[in-house]
Parts: sequence; structure tokens; C-alpha cells
Amino acid sequence: MRVRYTPPGPECIGATLETVVVRSRKRQIWTFWLFFDFIMPKKLTVLPPGPPSDQPWYSDGLSFSCTCSGNCCTGGPGFIWVDDEEIDRLAAHLKLSREETLRKYTKRVGRKVTIKERKTPRGQYDCMFLTEIEPTPEDKAAGQAEGRVVLRKRVCGIYPVRPLQCRTWPFWDGNLLSKADWDHAAKRCPGMNRGRKFSQEQIDALNTAKEWPADGPTSD
Repeated sequence: MRVRYTPPGPECIGATLETVVVRSRKRQIWTFWLFFDFIMPKKLTVLPPGPPSDQPWYSDGLSFSCTCSGNCCTGGPGFIWVDDEEIDRLAAHLKLSREETLRKYTKRVGRKVTIKERKTPRGQYDCMFLTEIEPTPEDKAAGQAEGRVVLRKRVCGIYPVRPLQCRTWPFWDGNLLSKADWDHAAKRCPGMNRGRKFSQEQIDALNTAKEWPADGPTSD
């Protein structure tokens, strides 16, 4: 196809648009709209500086204090990772040999070791060390005086030597993706959005911790 282009006349320069007519050998005519304002000088609008884009949504901090609900220790099947040092601490706490601790309470997944879970009649998967304890007589008396029922607590049976994964809850990647993700997790964990306030710096340190934190989240 041979195309003949008819350029716009000088009177069109600077116009917002112009019609260019292209003729084909069959004398078919297409009309194209060409924009010429690209040749006109532009004025850039400078916007005022906004807040830094690298600030996470939790830059003002988050609150958490463990209430020993046990809800973070149960749910769908998962993994509770422990490293070599944590296995030794667990064995010492249980007063068992390392070999017996590994055999009774852990399993290997690939090259890693996780604490075993047990399936409940409700179809949930509890951490092997999730333990229910009866309320004390003092707690029952206080509850009766306030007109409320005091239920059994579900607590960690190895709380002093609980793994790093447990020590950094709820400041995990999945919970920190957005406020919606945080609030969704808080529906099952009554300790979230209450109690001790953690700064952004503390949250980030817990989220990336490789060693047991010296001042991590604890129960009331």
C-alpha cells in the first residue's frame, strides 16, 4: 500500500488537534486525530510533600498483652518451629534427655523440627503443650461477686521456654500486612488491641527477631 500524507498547514500548528487525511490506492479515506499540544510548553504543578511512603500502617504502635486464651495455640494444622538451642532448653525444662524430648514431642519436617500437634474432637489442632487449668477458688469467688462465669484457662505448659515463634506473637508477617489483617487476627486473640503499647521500632525488632527477645510480649 502506498500512502500519501497531507501535512497540516501553518495555521494548524499549536491547535489542540488536527485532522490528517490519508488516501489509499482504493481511494479509501481514514481520518486520524492527531494531537499537537505536545509541542506546546507545559507548566508543572509542584505538589506539597506528603507523608513518607515507607512508613508502615502501624507507625503509631500497637497494643498487646497475653490473656492466656490459648487461641494462638490452636486452629488449623500448622508448624511450631524449634531450633537446636530451643530443643535443649525444652529438654532441660521437661527434665528429659534431648533424644526423648525429640521423640515424644516433636517431628521433623524436611530439615526443620516442629512441636507436634494433637487433633481435638472439634477438628482443631492444639499445640502439644496447650494445657487447660481450673480457675482458683479466688478467681471463682471474684467472678461470682461480679456476676460472671469464670472459665478454665488454656495456657502454655512450657511458657518459660516457649519457642521464638510463640514469643513474637502477634507481631508476625501475616498479621502486619494491613490493619484489616491485624483486626482479623484480633477477633480470635483477646490480648490484641489492649494492654501494653509497642512502638514501631519494637514491633519491627520482634518481627525480625532471630534470638529470644529480652523484652517481648508477656501475659498480664
